Amino acid sequence: MSSLRALLLILVLLPCISQSDDSLTVAVASNFQTTARSIASQFTEATGIPVRLSTGSTGKLYAQIVNGAPFDVFLAADAVRPRRLDDAGQIVPGSRMTYVLGSLLLWSADPSLRAKDCRAALEAGAYSRLAVANPETAPYGLAAKQFLENAGLYDVAKSRLVFGENISQTLNFVATGNATLGLIAASQAATGIPVEATCSWPVPTNLHSELAQQAVVLLSSKNTDAAAQFMRYLRSAEARSLLERHGYRVPE
Repeated sequence: MSSLRALLLILVLLPCISQSDDSLTVAVASNFQTTARSIASQFTEATGIPVRLSTGSTGKLYAQIVNGAPFDVFLAADAVRPRRLDDAGQIVPGSRMTYVLGSLLLWSADPSLRAKDCRAALEAGAYSRLAVANPETAPYGLAAKQFLENAGLYDVAKSRLVFGENISQTLNFVATGNATLGLIAASQAATGIPVEATCSWPVPTNLHSELAQQAVVLLSSKNTDAAAQFMRYLRSAEARSLLERHGYRVPE
């Protein structure tokens, strides 16, 4: 009787085990997390393959990968870390691709800036705190620092900077009034911020390094076939339409 119960238990658990084996774990840069949820939902609906997302700054996710974190796909916010993994032989050969091009947005919810010019306030130093992502670990933070330097504004701004661990925390600082201005990802505004902007200004892309966000399939993945399907889906017409609606430029 005990053997029969054991056999029945195995038969009951078998579908769950199969689903677990087929699922994907995707490391996602913070700026892309809202979009990634929509992409993952569409992908699962189309393929039946479940997707788990793990979000954080690109630098921290990269460190986790190097130290053996069991991710299948890495959706970074830059090209630097995916290239390093490629050079180190830690990705499936030929899997590295640019999936979106991002951009910065100067943004505020401060009542004193309602219907005013965000750019003018930044250039005049008419703010108490400026929120940016940590340039050491977050590509959007590095782009923000480059912009401030190239625009000749860094010397004034550096004593007033507040650093988010990632671009999501950066948005939180400015949305909650802990910073007058913030340099956030344009996609964050496109996907909806629960606080009304008082002013915003798109940062010209020629004032910082290109925010080419690259994706890779990790060589350590146990589900490379499913990961390859996910990468193909990122290039599909359905995904492209969603990416553009979410404020990203999509490479041809």
